[in-house]
Amino acid sequence: MKTSKKVIYSSILAVLVLILLFFLDKNKYQYGMAYTVLQKGIILAVVAVSMNLVTGFTGLFSLGQAGFMAIGAYVTAIFLIPSESIKDVYYISGVSPAIASFKTWLESCPAWMQALTPYIALIIGGLVAALFAALIGFPVLRLKSDYLAIATLGFSEILRAVISSPQMDTITNGSYGLKKIEGFSSLVQTFLIAAVCILLMVLLIKSTYGRAFKAIREDEIAAESMGINLFKHKQLSFIIGSFFSAVAGGMLAMFMRSIDSKTFSISLTYDILLIVVIGGIGSVTGSVISALLVTASKEWWLRFFDNSLFIGDFQVPFFRTGFRMVIFSFILLIVVLFYQRGIMGKNEFSWERIGKRIMKLKSVVTRTSKKGGSKNV
Repeated sequence: MKTSKKVIYSSILAVLVLILLFFLDKNKYQYGMAYTVLQKGIILAVVAVSMNLVTGFTGLFSLGQAGFMAIGAYVTAIFLIPSESIKDVYYISGVSPAIASFKTWLESCPAWMQALTPYIALIIGGLVAALFAALIGFPVLRLKSDYLAIATLGFSEILRAVISSPQMDTITNGSYGLKKIEGFSSLVQTFLIAAVCILLMVLLIKSTYGRAFKAIREDEIAAESMGINLFKHKQLSFIIGSFFSAVAGGMLAMFMRSIDSKTFSISLTYDILLIVVIGGIGSVTGSVISALLVTASKEWWLRFFDNSLFIGDFQVPFFRTGFRMVIFSFILLIVVLFYQRGIMGKNEFSWERIGKRIMKLKSVVTRTSKKGGSKNV
């Protein structure tokens, strides 16, 4: 397929998506569930792609995403809590003088800078998480496989315990969490931030660094013999993945408008890993599609099973709160059985593949119609 056609098709798809997003923004109260599912789904897509960058493309089995998301979420939340609400949020032990002074300074900034505060907060949250990743990367990246997973998972839990500790009350508000966080102005804003993050990771994967990551994933000894510095590239992948995980954490804080340490428990990391596996380890497109599908299934489509169902006077058994997760697990089992490498495997979205599928479908329909016509004769 010619490049010009690809650009045209991609532009049409982008315009259609933007039209849908603007429509949902205008009618978000009427289509509240679709609005919420798309917003949460695209946020999880960012962290799923960041996890895929580390695990799928570099071969590092890291399970510390929830910890880095927590860093990004708390940094972003501190930036975005309005000054007049600070005392209401930190009502137990008060707020740190440093945070109070910072909020006062932020109010005195020009209007254009205050308008950029959400974006600055997300970037700073990502940089703080990247600094933590660089520090813990020195010892943990020398580990491999399950040992690396346990170490990063332990870091995530230690960080969560520190955040909720009484000693951090004046900064993180301890176990009470942070509330009254300013949210996104629109669904379009959420998608644009997510699109920029995913695009940057895709560009990295397609660069020489990305090829080095893939070489390390396939065979570390061969990669090292080709002159690739294993530790340097592993640490680079780990730091960049942590940066974008923290940005996604900040976006999640803006989406939820309130956070606490329980938000970033081990189950969140497992949910992200599930999205990556279902989409395909080593596929950016798969992670995005899987994040949207998994979120829609858990939060929307399967909620029918959580409500009691009556046929006349007969109550259908099992239809009760929590049953949707049983159905969701059953669907996951089917997906894993039939798509062992995930929905996309290691493939990415391409117009050529769609064109081939359409041509194959046309040929099948044509053969079927010819057979039907010959039988009639």
